[in-house]
Amino acid sequence: MKREILKSLSEWKNSANRKPLILRGARQVGKTYSLKEFGENEFKNFHYVNFEEDERISRIFDGDLRPQRIMDELRFYFNRNIDPASDLVIFDEIQRCGRALTSLKYFCEEAPRLALCAAGSLLGVIFDAESFPVGKVTFLDLQPMNFSEFLEGAGEEELFILVRDHDPEEHYPAIAHDRLWELWKQYLVVGGLPAVVKEYAANRANLFEATNLVRRMQRDIFHAYLADIAKHSGKPNALHIERLWRNVPQQLARNIDGSAPKFRFKDAVRGMRGFERLSGPISWLKSAGLIINTSIIEQTAVPLSACASENNFKLYMFDVGILGAVSDIQPGNFLHYGFGSYQGYVAENFVAQELRAAGFSELYCWQGKTAEIEFVVDTVQGIVPIEVKSGRVTHSKSLGVYENRFRPGRSYILSARNSELRGNRRMLPIYCAGKLANLMKKPGSNR
Repeated sequence: MKREILKSLSEWKNSANRKPLILRGARQVGKTYSLKEFGENEFKNFHYVNFEEDERISRIFDGDLRPQRIMDELRFYFNRNIDPASDLVIFDEIQRCGRALTSLKYFCEEAPRLALCAAGSLLGVIFDAESFPVGKVTFLDLQPMNFSEFLEGAGEEELFILVRDHDPEEHYPAIAHDRLWELWKQYLVVGGLPAVVKEYAANRANLFEATNLVRRMQRDIFHAYLADIAKHSGKPNALHIERLWRNVPQQLARNIDGSAPKFRFKDAVRGMRGFERLSGPISWLKSAGLIINTSIIEQTAVPLSACASENNFKLYMFDVGILGAVSDIQPGNFLHYGFGSYQGYVAENFVAQELRAAGFSELYCWQGKTAEIEFVVDTVQGIVPIEVKSGRVTHSKSLGVYENRFRPGRSYILSARNSELRGNRRMLPIYCAGKLANLMKKPGSNR
């Protein structure tokens, strides 16, 4: 399962002023696999520590936090040498040991030659700001596998290369487009969690069997997430967070026209109303990487964050496969693309997931009185609207309203249709959503 994050990790390794790196992301998105693959490919040796699997490791950090002492202890733990000039050290599930996290400050200051990576699933919700070695670490975020990574993981090498290298504004070969459309529908079932993609790839000769295996695995993973919530959020909060998370798919399905609606606080969690009471559970799920927040704005100006209010937003699931499993949408409905009113918000969830994986850490939706654009993004080419269509119909009254009001230099419509240019409008296949960042040369992209 090759991941695009490996390129960013390689850039970190070769940076002139390298600091310890923290790889963040929800459980099951492939942090451990990616770091081990990185260590295998780019270092003479790598040394892996997991604070969750072996609690003895935490004792090493009970004393002072001098890097030299810690390294000596680790050498005895591994019973082998660690060469700071050529080796990689990985601290996994570092959220289980606060002093290990604090030690990264001293590794930055006193052992800059050592390549040290840490990974944590719930760093943002377990430690307060004072626990982080502010200014002494580099952060990278890992998301579920995007559609391009899914193609490669499924063994579709030629289509992967086509999607990687082809200009998405140019027409795709018809046969390739049809095949990519079918694989995109399969991705809606499978999603981007690497273990699930691996299970699908191993059994896809029998698609019926593969998708049912995938659904069982996704439900198991979902319940593992719920166990994490209960374990790490405290008993008073766990029930509210769990109910709110379960409510996200229910709210997405609320609109009869299929598009994702504004998040409604009433009845999201029984007995709790209003943003102030629900802001804690929402922040917890965002920090854990389990939801994607899209702010709803009525005006567009740079920066877009200035147009947003904290209590007006949509929420999507972090992985479209988990969304389908929790919503109990049968795989066959996806594959036949006959899931009725689900089509719209599932397609939107996919695009939100692809945009975030491409580096758009903050997402925005524009709403007028009678019009809505699913996503607007700030780029070097100005603020660009992105309309999402779940089928082949690309007529857009809402985009016309937006264009007449704001006069964007270009607009995008994502749909089931092949690529086509119509003046300033770019019609792209929806499976190209992840390539929009490159097309628009987004400033400040994380990739």
